[in-house]
Amino acid sequence: MSRPLASRLTRRLVVAALLSIPSPQVALAQGTTPPAPMAARRAGSVVDIRFWSQMLGTNKHARVYLPPSYAAGTRRYPVAYYLHGASGSEADWSTQGRLGATMDSLVAGGMPEMIVVMPDGDDGWYTTWNALGNFTECNRAPPKKESAADYCVPWPKYDDYIARDVVAHVDSTYRTIADRAHRGIAGLSMGGYGAVTLALGYPDVFSAAASHSGVLAPLLGIAHDSVAAPVRDAADIDEVRARWPQWLWPSLSLAFGGRDMFGWWARDPVRMAMRATDGGRALPPLLVDVGTSDPFLAENREFVAGARALGESVDYHEWPGGHDWNYWRAHLPESLRWIAGRIAAR
Repeated sequence: MSRPLASRLTRRLVVAALLSIPSPQVALAQGTTPPAPMAARRAGSVVDIRFWSQMLGTNKHARVYLPPSYAAGTRRYPVAYYLHGASGSEADWSTQGRLGATMDSLVAGGMPEMIVVMPDGDDGWYTTWNALGNFTECNRAPPKKESAADYCVPWPKYDDYIARDVVAHVDSTYRTIADRAHRGIAGLSMGGYGAVTLALGYPDVFSAAASHSGVLAPLLGIAHDSVAAPVRDAADIDEVRARWPQWLWPSLSLAFGGRDMFGWWARDPVRMAMRATDGGRALPPLLVDVGTSDPFLAENREFVAGARALGESVDYHEWPGGHDWNYWRAHLPESLRWIAGRIAAR
């Protein structure tokens, strides 16, 4: 076949193929689905950042989801902060939780856009420790990606780190709506504890909080090994220690206290809510969910009962599932929609 003839045949085939694609109007009339508009296919971006934390005295990392319209305009956005669990990292929500794709899907479905920040919280429990930090040695093994200097912080103020350093850096780096009404916070497991206590402890920073499978009644503990499910709060520090698995005790004892009960009482979420109401402060709205096969089910029930007794507004759900990413991925869209509904620009 000659080259000119082949070219003419190719052009005819292309034209015929193009003419065979129905217009959106024809497609609808024929009962078929037209191609999705380009706007519906737009995706946000996920970026990694590194910044100095004055509260911890070291550099830290975070992962940030920027919504689809961020790069194309000048508007400002509300911000949701998502905290990881014990032994986790700032990458968990976007890799195992697929937060970026979930956000894109929700936004395409009409949910208001927002920035989502996923900070590195070590195993710090998002509180100021009841112990001093790293002096010259550190017996906490850092993750492979992180140096001991970044992980073994000299000043373990993980609550101030999130509420002050991370928020300030995000507000100075991105186009945020920099007020409490447009900030929410959420987390899973250890991060659920952090989200609830940070919202209670920093009402000037966060206006709503969501917890997935949170550690919300640390004095109760969990069933583990040969220890049965507890039915009441621990009365002394020896009983507290017996309520927790051995692998988790090193981080808990640093954050809450390894020798006395005062640190545990001070950091208990219901007692924090009680102090807030005693001081005349309004309590933030909360979303709390947990799996019916989760070892923290009893903790969540105890916290919700205590918080509601104080007048706290708690949207509470129990769903089938355990303490794993299958559960958290399934219920991430619910917390994102819930938070967006409370912090969206108005």
